[in-house]
Amino acid sequence: MKRMTKRLMLSAATMAITASGALAEDVTIGHFGNPTPMQVARAAGDFDAATGWTIEWRQFASGTDVIAAMASGDIQVAELGSSPLAIATSSGVDLQLFMLAQVIGEAESLIVRDGAGIETLEDLRGKRVAVPVGSTAHFSLMGALDQAGIGEDELTILNMPPDQIAAAWQQDAIDAAFIWQPVQSQISENGTLLVGADQTAEWGFPTFDGWVVNTGFAADHADGLAAFAATMDAANGAYLADPAAWTADSAPVIAIAEQTGADASQVPGILEGFAFIPLADQLSPTWLGSAADTMLATATFLQSAGRIDAVADEYSGFVSTSIAEAAVQ
Repeated sequence: MKRMTKRLMLSAATMAITASGALAEDVTIGHFGNPTPMQVARAAGDFDAATGWTIEWRQFASGTDVIAAMASGDIQVAELGSSPLAIATSSGVDLQLFMLAQVIGEAESLIVRDGAGIETLEDLRGKRVAVPVGSTAHFSLMGALDQAGIGEDELTILNMPPDQIAAAWQQDAIDAAFIWQPVQSQISENGTLLVGADQTAEWGFPTFDGWVVNTGFAADHADGLAAFAATMDAANGAYLADPAAWTADSAPVIAIAEQTGADASQVPGILEGFAFIPLADQLSPTWLGSAADTMLATATFLQSAGRIDAVADEYSGFVSTSIAEAAVQ
């Protein structure tokens, strides 16, 4: 009888576990594969555990691809740069920014080929410059050209995703590229950093990567998204607590390298090129509090450059603070 009771208890427990697993929701989340602290939590399965979701992480090459996937309903949560975010919201794509992933510094930079005769921004005239069009890097490049007084018709801008930029660089087919990591480090082996996104931000063209969500999905998954945001914040916090400990041979850096394909020896330097803002600080007027104004300013510039047709009257409806507020409680 005891054996029978034990067997029934084990069977019940198994059924409960199976039922629990069956209830887990499959959620596809878009990201860019940046070598950042979130990759450590991703490798450990922390996001799945916190949200209760079974997450498929889908990597995208550019923000334009993310916009298309969000607009079609193929994905509901994604990482998206500030420039394509302005494009998406100006086009009426149903999404909201709910937290920053990272503020971009030298992690996105203009790299010029050694021997291409480019010493200053003015030397870009007549050159071939590659960039993923519509990305934050493209916005920064436009800002750099604006600063130097160079018109887009004075050089050749080639629209290329990161992998094509790396291939074109090897073939000497381009003279410069405004691009992010890890391709930036690859082409820097025979190239020089001319200007980074930190400098173009000082010229009035700030960029960041943010996390966006479909509005309807957000309404139905408030708890899961708060857990997602809290997990992201904890991952960034682990790095901010002691950046010097994230050396090439440290466990977190090795995990990042394995997840992204980046060279572990380059990851510490890549991390220094980003600014990771604690979630509590993101709720201040400096960040999420001014995000709508940043979108408007970015969209206005993109319209003046002929990249979008129209600018929305205001962008506050495309920013949500409720998820971050719940995550930091």
